[in-house]
Amino acid sequence: MLAPKRQAVHGDRPIEVITMGRVGVDLYPAQTGVPIPEVTSFNKYLGGSPTNVAVAAARYGRRSAVVTKVGDDPFGTYVRRALAEFGVDDRFVGTDLDNPTPLTLCEVFPPDDFPLYFYRYPKAPDLNLEAAELDTEAIAAADVFWATVTGLCAEPSRSATLAALESSGPCRHTILDLDWRPMFWDSPDEAHQWVDRALDFADVAVGNRDEVEVAVGARDPREAAKRLRDKGVRLAIVKQGPEGVLAVDDSGEVELPPAPVEVVNGLGAGDAFGGALVHGLLSGLDTADIIARANAAGAIVAGRLACSSAMPTGAEVDAKLREAADAR
Repeated sequence: MLAPKRQAVHGDRPIEVITMGRVGVDLYPAQTGVPIPEVTSFNKYLGGSPTNVAVAAARYGRRSAVVTKVGDDPFGTYVRRALAEFGVDDRFVGTDLDNPTPLTLCEVFPPDDFPLYFYRYPKAPDLNLEAAELDTEAIAAADVFWATVTGLCAEPSRSATLAALESSGPCRHTILDLDWRPMFWDSPDEAHQWVDRALDFADVAVGNRDEVEVAVGARDPREAAKRLRDKGVRLAIVKQGPEGVLAVDDSGEVELPPAPVEVVNGLGAGDAFGGALVHGLLSGLDTADIIARANAAGAIVAGRLACSSAMPTGAEVDAKLREAADAR
C-alpha cells in the first residue's frame, strides 16, 4: 500500500523531475581492494539508480521526487530520511508490508572491477508498484520523467512503468535509462521485448553498449543510435566507457572523450551522468555542453566511494570542466 500523505519537501511548488524504479540501501566496504569475506566494516548509503538520479538532480537545485516502494522495516525508514536529507520529495514512496527493503553490496577493486550483489528477495518492493497507485497527473505535470528498464522485469511494476511512461506524454522530456541488469531477467530476448515497447514513449534514451544491444539489437554505437532514433527517440546517448560518449539528435552527432579521473568506485558514475543530463536538458544547453557536463559529473563520482552522497553540485562540475581543460 502507499505510505500516508506526508508534508512534501517542496511544498506546493511543482515537481520538475520525477524518477521511477529501484531503491534500496547500498552497503559498500570501507576497505577497498578486499573481497567481501575479508571486509571488516561497511558504510551505508541510499541507493538504487533512479533514486540516485533524483538525488543528483536535487544537487543542482531541481525539485525532484522518486516513485518507488520500500519495506516496512528500519531500512525503509532510513531511505525516507535520506531522501528528505537530500531534498528529494518522498510523497510517491509507498510501503510494501510483505517484502523487505533491498540491500546491495559490492566489492571495490579499482579501477574497473566492482562486483555487485543484489539482495532483492523474495521480491523487491519497487517491483510491486501497481499502475493504480500512480499519480499520473503529477507525472504528466513534471518537466522530466525518468524510468529504467529494471522496472520492466516483473509484474506489477512492468505494467506500472508502461502506464507511467504513457502518462508522461505532456512532459518536456521522457527519458528511458536502458539499465540492463541480466540477473533480473530470464534472457536478453525477454528484456528486448519490453524495452522495445517502452521506447515508444521515450524521447531520450541512454545506455552503454551492452544495454543498447539488448534494446535495439546493435552493439555498434552509431548503428544503435540510428535504431533508437528510428524508434522515435529524439536524443540517443551511447556510453562507450574509455572511448567516451556518443550522442545523436536532430542536429547531428556529438562524440566526447571521458573526463580524466583516478577511479575509486565506478558504480555511481552513470547516475551522476543522468542527473547532469536532466539538469542540462532543463537548462536548455546544447547537446555538446550537456554531454561534457555529464561526463564531468560522472568522473567526479567515479573518484569517490559513495553514490548518492557523492553526487556533485553545479560548482563542482564547473571546476571539473576547468580541470579537464587545463589538462589538455
